[in-house]
Parts: sequence; structure tokens; C-alpha cells
Amino acid sequence: MKKILIYNSGGGLGDSIQLFPLLISLKSHFRKAKFFYLGAHENHFEGKLKEYNIKLETVNLGLNYFGFRWWHFFVAKKRTTQRAYEKFDLIIDLQTKMRNTIILKKIPHEMFYSMTLKGYFSSKKIESYSSNHLENLSLFFEEDIVELGFKVNKLPREILFEAKKLLPNSNYVGFSITQGNEYRKKSWSIYKFTALANKILSKNKVPVFFIEKDKIDLIEKIKNQVPAAIFPELNTKFACPALVTALASRLNTAVSIDNGIMHMMALANIPMIVLFGPTNSDKFAPKNKYTKILDSKKIYKNKDINSIEVDEVLSLI
Repeated sequence: MKKILIYNSGGGLGDSIQLFPLLISLKSHFRKAKFFYLGAHENHFEGKLKEYNIKLETVNLGLNYFGFRWWHFFVAKKRTTQRAYEKFDLIIDLQTKMRNTIILKKIPHEMFYSMTLKGYFSSKKIESYSSNHLENLSLFFEEDIVELGFKVNKLPREILFEAKKLLPNSNYVGFSITQGNEYRKKSWSIYKFTALANKILSKNKVPVFFIEKDKIDLIEKIKNQVPAAIFPELNTKFACPALVTALASRLNTAVSIDNGIMHMMALANIPMIVLFGPTNSDKFAPKNKYTKILDSKKIYKNKDINSIEVDEVLSLI
């Protein structure tokens, strides 16, 4: 394998962060291969996630939202050759929309892996497809690809040093309370978060809120209700997901809704309690043995995240 193309149709930071174990494992297994990235949206690995140092060279075909427009089918091959990408040894399709897969397969390649229609479009069939791409690819290649996780000590030294300076002690409990996209109401009530923060204070733990600097009104509201709360991102010149991961490594545990920060924290491999309402916890919850999930759909048979009570979360902490 000399050239491997990864296709990702998701656009959020969380979508990209969830790929870390797969990418790290593949890059370790195919050490001599050069990895390329084709996305329907921007390549976060070269942007906001660059401090994680997972290098994927962007394939730019000049097609916005690649795979989401049927006319891409007629130009994908030509655009690939025009830009001198030539033929890829392997294309890995990380989504399951038939339209996108059909268009993606027009890019010149030797081997093609996809879970769409239970592997119908793959160049090599395997007996059964699971939801784990790495397991499938091991069967695809008939060789064991060892699963590797992200290691916090691989972050830039200055970011690790900054995290230790901002959170120098212990007994910290992290809180991530804001959602990025507003299309679904995934947020737990701010009043429940502040009530929980005050309860953990009574147990000699320190609440740490991960909130962007520009959310001034929200920060002031929390400060008024939880005066002892810490907001580390207010006291640093750094502003990147890698800092969140480094800070998370300083926590005893963290409580989060389903958002990008949840995935940044999960890279630190710390105990987490994640709250779910309308979104799919089986699909989006961090995949490590330290994660505990409170999903209103499974507990209360509804999509209202606020049906989860403060004491339910406290008992897990």
C-alpha cells in the first residue's frame, strides 16, 4: 500500500475525532503508505485538529459537499486525474449512503472498502460486517490490524505544560454543557448543571467548566450560582481542541452532553458520564471502558434529556 484515501462525509469536529483510533491504527499498520483525506466538508485534521498531529493530505477535487450531488458522479474520475492524484491503492469509505458510495467509487483505485449495503460495493467480500471498521478491514485484508488509541503524551509539550499550569491540583470534575449544532435540543438544563456543581463542592471536589471565552453571559450566570467554579479557558492564550484534551487528562471525571467537547475529553481516556436525549448514544458515546451513559430514551422512554435527574448523575460521580 502506497496511497490510501479516506472518505468522511461527516462535518463536525466530533465526527473527525471519532476516527482517531481507526486512523492511528491504520497508519501504524501501513507504515509506508501515504494517507489522503477526502471529505464532504473541510479537513479538520489540517485545521482545528492539527495539534493532534494525525497527518492526512487533503484531496481537493474542487467539488463542495463531495458525494452529496449526483452530478459529481460524472466528473469525479476526470477531476482526480486532472489534479494528478492518479490511482489510489485503497479507498476506505467511512459512510453508508448509497449515492455517496457510488460517486466515490468513480475515483480510480485498486481496492475499495465500504460498508454500504453490507459491503455490496467492496472489491472484496467478507462473511459479515460489524459496525467496527477496523474489525472489517482486518477481515478484508486477512491480517490482524491492531487497534491503537490516542495517547495524551503525544500532544505538544507546551499544551501539556499549559494544562498543568491551569489545573495544578486534583479532585477536579469537568463539565461540558453547550451544544454546537442547534438542530436538536441536546443540552441539559444549566440549573441542573449548577446544582450538580454545588453538590460536588460539598464533597470536596472542584467543578471545572469547559466553555468558550465568547459565551460571556453564560459564564457570568454560572459564576453567580457557583462562585468556586473554574473556567480554565479564560486564563490562557491557547484556544484549540488539543488543550481541552490536555485539560481533561487533569480531571478525576467529567460530565458532558453529546457534543464535540465530549469527544475531545474522551481522548484523555478518563472516567466520563455522558448524557443523551434525542441523539443515539450507541453511535456517538465515547468507546472506552470508563464511560457511563445516561440516555433518557433507555431510562424514561423519551427523548427529553432533562428527564435525567441531578442525583442520577451525582450517584455515578
